[in-house]
Amino acid sequence: MKTIIHWLQRQYSNIYKGFLVLLSIFLLVQLFPRQPGFEYEYQLARPWMYDDMIAPFNFAVLKTNTEIQQEREELMEAFLPFFSRRPQVKQAMIGSFEEAFEEAWEAKHPEDTQSRMRQRSRDLGVAILSHLYDAGIVFLDEQFRNKPENLPLRVVEDNIARATVLGAMYNIREAYLYIISMLDDNRETVDTELLQPLLENSLSHNVFYNQELTERTIEAELDNIPLTRGMVQEGEKIVSKGELVTAETYQILESFKAEYQRQLGDAAMLTILYAGQFLLVSISMIVLLLLLYFFRKDVFTDNRKILLVLLSVLLMVFLTSIIIRYNIDYLYLVPVCLVPVVIRAFFENRLALYVHIITIILIGFLIPRSFEFVFIQFVAGIIAILSMASLRRRSQLFITVTLIFATYCALYFGLSLAHTGSFDNLYWRDIAFFAGSAFLTLFAYPLIFLFERLFGMPTDFSLLELADTNNKVLRNLGLKAPGTFQHSMQVANLSEEAIIAIGGNSLLTRTGALYHDIGKMKNPQYFTENQSADFNPHNDISFKESARVIIDHVIDGIEMARKHNIPEYIIDFIRTHHGTTTARYFYTMQVQENEDEEVSKADFIYPGPRPFSKETAVVMMADSVEAASRSLGKPDEKNINLLVDNIIDTQVQEKQFDNADITFKDITTVKGILKRMLLNIYHVRVAYPSLG
Repeated sequence: MKTIIHWLQRQYSNIYKGFLVLLSIFLLVQLFPRQPGFEYEYQLARPWMYDDMIAPFNFAVLKTNTEIQQEREELMEAFLPFFSRRPQVKQAMIGSFEEAFEEAWEAKHPEDTQSRMRQRSRDLGVAILSHLYDAGIVFLDEQFRNKPENLPLRVVEDNIARATVLGAMYNIREAYLYIISMLDDNRETVDTELLQPLLENSLSHNVFYNQELTERTIEAELDNIPLTRGMVQEGEKIVSKGELVTAETYQILESFKAEYQRQLGDAAMLTILYAGQFLLVSISMIVLLLLLYFFRKDVFTDNRKILLVLLSVLLMVFLTSIIIRYNIDYLYLVPVCLVPVVIRAFFENRLALYVHIITIILIGFLIPRSFEFVFIQFVAGIIAILSMASLRRRSQLFITVTLIFATYCALYFGLSLAHTGSFDNLYWRDIAFFAGSAFLTLFAYPLIFLFERLFGMPTDFSLLELADTNNKVLRNLGLKAPGTFQHSMQVANLSEEAIIAIGGNSLLTRTGALYHDIGKMKNPQYFTENQSADFNPHNDISFKESARVIIDHVIDGIEMARKHNIPEYIIDFIRTHHGTTTARYFYTMQVQENEDEEVSKADFIYPGPRPFSKETAVVMMADSVEAASRSLGKPDEKNINLLVDNIIDTQVQEKQFDNADITFKDITTVKGILKRMLLNIYHVRVAYPSLG
């Protein structure tokens, strides 16, 4: 059991890496469409590149979305809305009128209960109300108030719908005018003064808009619109080789593709489809891992970096999948070039290209007729990477965006002209999408900032900000310890040239060198480069105390850096630039002063750790050599060469570089660079051999 536990502990990093890769594969496969593929690729107004297409089975021709939408609009225009008549309103209002009439007549004519005028007045009132309610007194919603009188509609009564027009019914105002007109026509034979208020009080709406029935019927009729038009019979030729794909042929091909995928879309086929997609994604991920293993082993062994790469790929494939499911017409709006820009910010050009290629291949599996998309994005991604090859200003990101857009446009024009031989198929909408995609690439900047915080990894953007000598920390270093600031600038120049020669992150090295001695700001007067000629504070303290002040500048620098939120990858230069070397001068003086006592060397050793990268190792060499060169009485070629060799050879003997991925060849190269640059700094002429 213990053996298994120990094995798991030793293999934890590899197990975690495998988990990340398998999880990425699983998530990517979930984003793939679950429908069988189609072996033919075709586009409107372009030649059919395959043999003659013969229908292998009967299938219906699907209508285009435009045709379906047009039929829906025509149906909506011809549709008659439903109104409902309420017969109980007529009965109730006429009954109410008759009761009110009897009371009113008796009150006005108490002795005339059987006259002909009374009967004619009552009958006329009932006739007027019957006519109005039979025609219908309609309540008009806002949507019908300004409609013309000839608007057709349907009135439902007793579950029977009868067609009519809006003008065949009355509204309340029209009903009132009808009452006035009828009373005027019969003024001589009826009591109009008595009838008019009674009839007005008996008016009410009895026809109302039936929204529920209307919407339900519209929905049913829209659902009944046929989605197909005509049939293609088995054995019928669909398109000939070399024939241009017309709009009609294109729709027939789309219909054939849909029926083909439907027939193959059973559960067994979907399982096989899923397995195929899983295999394709797995191979793509394995290829990416192999590229990392053989060409960027530092990334392969660092799970943080693996996670950053996989997350970048996954985010872009996820975004593309969302756009495709929403509307594939917006495909070229996806900022695919954002991935190589982000990866380039953290790593070098070659890795950015690897990741970009894998990303567009995975996206190519998602979309139909993917060749043009993959080709355009491949070239645009290369241009984006090349434009950031030597990133030294944040404004370069805007140049990158401009170049991406220009590349999109050039490729789009070229492909369109190559396929059609005319400008007819160039659409401004596509150009707008390309512009939008290029603009969205600017979101790489906040994404890079987010990844920096999540993974604690340097990018050229953050390093450029940190290397600005006008920032607070470096400005304070220049004010409080001007000699140390000049020393740091020299170390930065030496380190940058050396790391370029052996292959490494030059901007990271330069930035780390600028910060490596910021701890000297706490006690600047104790360091030679900041001392005046007539005062040395070390004269007033013991050698052991002096060594402690000198050694503590490492710890003080780490504390200052963390107080000012300097990233850990810069703090690494502060903690490693002396490694575990000895404050040799004070240790030697302490030994000489106490010859009869045993001196503890531990009090004179820097806390470390030793450098663990090319960059930190180079800064250690450059720092030691530059500081020692200041003490040379005669900085000629011989003395400088001897100084550099002695210091770096001693560091090698003390195993200061054992934890760094730097070779003896690299160290020899660094020596040569440091010697050459120191000769230039001290204006030393190279001694040429005599000819005699």
